[in-house]
Amino acid sequence: MEHIMSGLPVAAALLQKASEEAAKLKEKGITPKLALLRVGESPEDLRYERNLIKKAAQIGAETEVHVLPENASEDDMRAAIWQMDEDHGVHGIMVFRPLPAGINEEAICQEINPEKDVDGATESSLAGVFMQHERGFAPCTARAVMEMLDYYGVELSGKKVTVIGRSLVVGRPLACMLLAKNATVTIAHSKTADLAAEARSADILISATGMPKMVDQSYIREGQIVVDVGVAFDPQSGKLCGDVDFEEVEALASSITPVKGGVGAVTTAVLMTQVVEAAIRLNRKPSWTD
Repeated sequence: MEHIMSGLPVAAALLQKASEEAAKLKEKGITPKLALLRVGESPEDLRYERNLIKKAAQIGAETEVHVLPENASEDDMRAAIWQMDEDHGVHGIMVFRPLPAGINEEAICQEINPEKDVDGATESSLAGVFMQHERGFAPCTARAVMEMLDYYGVELSGKKVTVIGRSLVVGRPLACMLLAKNATVTIAHSKTADLAAEARSADILISATGMPKMVDQSYIREGQIVVDVGVAFDPQSGKLCGDVDFEEVEALASSITPVKGGVGAVTTAVLMTQVVEAAIRLNRKPSWTD
């Protein structure tokens, strides 16, 4: 196994497979399409939007962008989502988040058809992860971690995995996915008694808190596999960093993910994979092919 588990080859492999599946769909006259809903002109949203459009083109998928003004109402957003849902040429829907203040983000996300919820934002998608059935999709970052572990041949069955972080975006769905691979999973968090000791007891430590460099040497024992999901700015250097103090931890870990080119590099590839998977699922439905 690689000592530094880069996400770049994982993303490349996922995009290559998605491209091959998209090509098969095109032979049947189907082009996978991702519809994006953006409110306002946030520079961060615009950067991500450009990246998604580029990645979609790379695999032979299409994108369409629906833009609403910053002062858009919840009804405006619902109408846009319903329009995307009713369009049989759209296979995936993603809403840029966070939404502006005053918008009930959770309620808006629930308007997405789970069959097109390629970002894993709906309750139905989370239920699908919990129940291990094919309805909706896993949150992309949680699946990105699983794809990385699989790519690098990390054995999960019988292993003790500690996940630090209990969010619905990463921690909780990831725990369900790890359990499905027969890992023994502990979800730890800020209120966990002796968090560092809990982290040291794991064979595989996954941190997803967004707390810069929280995981230092005191959280690590020699030979662990360490996966850093967090992204933050180091308040001292002002540079991008993760949950894990990479310089302190690298020498102790048997394998470790970097922040730049790590899990984050795989997340967009997972989204594209799920767009293609949604197109495949939706076009199995007889009503779409009659």
